[in-house]
Formats: sequence, structure tokens, C-alpha cells
Amino acid sequence: MPQITVDYSGTLAESFDRQAFALALHPLVVTTVNARPEACKTRFRKVEDFVIGAETEGHAVLHIEIGLLHGRPDETKIRLADAVLALIAAQVEPVDGVTLHSSVEIPDLDVTFRKR
Repeated sequence: MPQITVDYSGTLAESFDRQAFALALHPLVVTTVNARPEACKTRFRKVEDFVIGAETEGHAVLHIEIGLLHGRPDETKIRLADAVLALIAAQVEPVDGVTLHSSVEIPDLDVTFRKR
């Protein structure tokens, strides 16, 4: 915990420094939800096919899901989501002619979640 998944458009592959983003994201998560740095695990998935409204071109998506163990108050999750959106705005370089659609979701991990 936290289990972090970042889905990003292939159009961002050249301009999105994923390692730097994760290294900036982890301390933000640690501070906001009182987690240990080594508990943050981030994986990135490049998304090639997506549609925004009626458009298939000129857009990029960046969706971050941060799964937390059950028990964090909604206020904490909202504060974290807002901070992550601000981090995206500060760190993700827009591609010329492309509108970036960024979003964050912070669900509770299922009670069956286990780690080793």
C-alpha cells in the first residue's frame, strides 16, 4: 500500500518523464496519507486507444489511481487527489496541439488485498 497505477496516452510517451513523476508523487502520497516511502509502488501503462467525446485525435489522457488501505477519511483522499492534479499540472509537459485530460481516483483496496 499505496498501489499506484498511471494510465497515460501514447502521445505523452516522449514528453512524460515517468520516473521523475513517480519520484515526486511518492513523497506527496507519504506526507498526505502517512504512509512509508517504500510502501509506494507505481506502475505505468501506456494507452494507445481511447476516445474523448466524439474525438480520437488531438487529446491525451492521464489517469492516476491510488489504492489505499481502508480507513482513510474522504477529506484526506480529496486533499491527495487535488495535490496529485497540481503535480500533473506542474510536471507533465503538454504536447503541442493536444489537450490533456487528467484525472485522479483514490479507491479503498479490497479487504482481500495482501502483500509480501
